[in-house]
Amino acid sequence: MAKSESSETVNLSNPELYINRELSQLEFMRRVIAQSKDSALPLLERLRFLCIASQVLDEFFEIRVAGLKQQVAYGSTQRGPDNMSPIDQLQNVAPIAHELVAEQYKVLNKLLLPKLDRQGIRFLTEETWNRKQAGWIKQYFERELAPIISPVGLDPSHPFPEPLNKSLAFIVTLEGKDAFGRNSGKAIVQAPRSLPRVVRVPESIATLSTSSFF
Repeated sequence: MAKSESSETVNLSNPELYINRELSQLEFMRRVIAQSKDSALPLLERLRFLCIASQVLDEFFEIRVAGLKQQVAYGSTQRGPDNMSPIDQLQNVAPIAHELVAEQYKVLNKLLLPKLDRQGIRFLTEETWNRKQAGWIKQYFERELAPIISPVGLDPSHPFPEPLNKSLAFIVTLEGKDAFGRNSGKAIVQAPRSLPRVVRVPESIATLSTSSFF
């Protein structure tokens, strides 16, 4: 018996047959964010999925996007099997990444935080602090934070300091004058990585709940 032959031959050079690696990674993050919206999962597990998506997106920009930008800086125009050059990939990554970040904040602020609040887990913002909480936070700052942070002045005579990777930094307004009698102006404060990002308020001053954080 003669072997049957396919009437169609697949053109393996067709870019439509291939999925771009960088865009595929972004779609994976979209699926992780979707898990944070799954009401069948425990609430804190949904928050965990949202944190995973944020961490993966950070690493994506540190490695994948940085690599693409380096290729563009070197003038590379090489196209992959998907027929996308480095600049094409960057142009496609940008709107999707912005969309994913907006979705993360929407899920956090509109969905998860209200549900956490109803479960007695509340994140206190400055405008919600009562007098006791504000006093405790001030003491916490003076005891735990002030001794290990150093504001770096920002002025035209000094270059903007390079923030540490994955660090939390603040731009602050300073009062008073420096050693030369000049207005202090603004400064950048980098929070050491060893410091916790979330601090639990003591039960004795927490309002409505023993699980209050700032």
